[in-house]
Parts: sequence; C-alpha cells; structure tokens
Amino acid sequence: MKLKIVIIALAAVICLIIREPLWMTAVLAVCIAALMIVDITEKRKLEKQIRELTDYITKVQDHAALPEIAEITEGSIGILQSEIYKVVTILREQYSSEHKQKKYMSDMMSDISHQFKTPLTAISLMTELLMAPGVSEEQRLEYAGKIDSQINKMTWLIRNLLTLSQLEAGVLEMKAEQVVLKDMMDDISDSLSVLAEVAEVETEFSVPGMIKIKADKHWLREALSNIIKNCIEHTPAGGHVKISATQNNIYTSLVIEDNGKGIDKEHLPHIFERFYKAGNSSPNSVGIGLAMAKQIINSHGGRIEVESEVGKGSKFMISLYV
Repeated sequence: MKLKIVIIALAAVICLIIREPLWMTAVLAVCIAALMIVDITEKRKLEKQIRELTDYITKVQDHAALPEIAEITEGSIGILQSEIYKVVTILREQYSSEHKQKKYMSDMMSDISHQFKTPLTAISLMTELLMAPGVSEEQRLEYAGKIDSQINKMTWLIRNLLTLSQLEAGVLEMKAEQVVLKDMMDDISDSLSVLAEVAEVETEFSVPGMIKIKADKHWLREALSNIIKNCIEHTPAGGHVKISATQNNIYTSLVIEDNGKGIDKEHLPHIFERFYKAGNSSPNSVGIGLAMAKQIINSHGGRIEVESEVGKGSKFMISLYV
C-alpha cells in the first residue's frame, strides 16, 4: 500500500514537471503497469502469508509440542498471526493442565484400587469362613475381629487419602496460631511412647522451651508424628531417634535423625511420593505418611530434606520460615 502511494505521488510530480501530453501518457502507462505489478506482488505475498498460517494451524493439530512459525511483522496478517499464536499457546497450556489433572486422577484411582484389593480380599475370605457351617463361637469372634480390623484400615486409608488429595490440590486451609514448639513435641513424645517402647527404640527430644512458631497445631503435629514414627519403625531394637530444634531470625530448624536401617540412594529421591514404598518398608506400610508430611510442611511455607546412608541411619531436616 505504501509503495502504491509513492508511485502515484511520483507520477503526479513528473507530470507537473514535463507538461507534455505524449510524455505524460507514457509516464501514466508506466505507472499503471507498476501498480499492476505491485498488486500482483502484494497478492502473492498475501497468499503466501495466509498459506503459512494455514499450514501452521494444521501443524498445531498434528504436533504434541508447539511448532515454530516464520514471523510475519507487516500489516493485518502480522497482527492476525500474533493473535493466533497467543490463542494457541493459551489453549495448549489449558490442555496440558487438564491432561495432567486427568493423569493425576487416573493414577490416584489406580493406587486406591491397589490399596483396597488386599483388605477387600481378606474381608471376603473372612465372611465366607464366618458363614460356613460348623464354625465355633470362638472362631466366629476371631473372624469378626479380623473383618473389623480390615474395615478400620480402609476407613483410615480413605480419610488420609482425602486429606492428601486436599493438600496436593491446595484447598486444605491451615489455621495458623502461636504454638510453643516444646509443648507440641511433648505431646508427640507421649503419643509415640508405646510404639518406641515396643520397638525398644530410645527417643530423645531436645527442644528449647522458648521456641514459638506460627503454625496449624493439628496438622503440623500430624506431619512431625509421621516422620518420627517412620524413624522408629525403621530403627532396630537398641537404636535411637533424636529430635532437636533451633531458631534464628529467618527460620525454625527441626532435625529428626535415627541410627536405623537407612535408605538406598535409588529410593531416596522418591520417599515423599504418594504410595511409594522403599525396599525395607514395613509390610503394613501404605506409603502415604511421608508424602502427607511433606505436603503439610510445604503448606506452612517450609521445606523438608533428607540425608541417609544404608546401615547408618537417616536425617530429616525441616525448615519453617518466619
């Protein structure tokens, strides 16, 4: 378009200068030919740009990743290209998010199905035995007790899976309040004392009384209990689990360490994943305690790291930022 205006303006100037009819006719003929050539060139250029956009849209449909496109910077087609690219990018991001969500739900349902298979099989077997003729009263009570135990296990699993899914989705609200850390750790020590005694594992808490934190007391207690419980369960008789805490102007540090079995390097990056069970996990372990603990700590704006060596023990380091 700009080139056409230049040609017309140039022709007008030449006509004003020469003022000869014959020459003016020649100049006008040349200008008309030039304008026709420009029209054809611009038309071909426009067709090429439209073809490029059409090919690009086709590639978008056929490729998993967003394909590259030659940049068009001129005119309305350039603006159209830019808007198409924006829309395609937004739609790709939405598709990717929905795909991840569907995969998450699919994995969750698969995990739940796997976790429920064993207790449901046990309940079915116990029910058949319970209904068999000639079963004594003592056996009936035994089978009924085992059924009740499996139902309690499934109830616990459902409750914790619901909590974990809410934590992962970021919809579980943490109600922060001022908490004296030592009081919380004393409660945890009392609740795990029987477990430690049965396992013959010594627990040692070293938490100064002046440390206070802003936290959801219920959920943070749940997270720390899961970690300490995990350490007790993976420490052989005669071993120990030590819990210590310090505080500075930036964060409160909690260290939970044991001298137990330790974790293989290949398992270490995965121990906070939902339903992940390392090679030395307890047969009764479901594999969501550490996953839940990490999500709760993350929800408090904190972080958790772990170091471990097989045969020497594990160390969990928690930072809760002010």
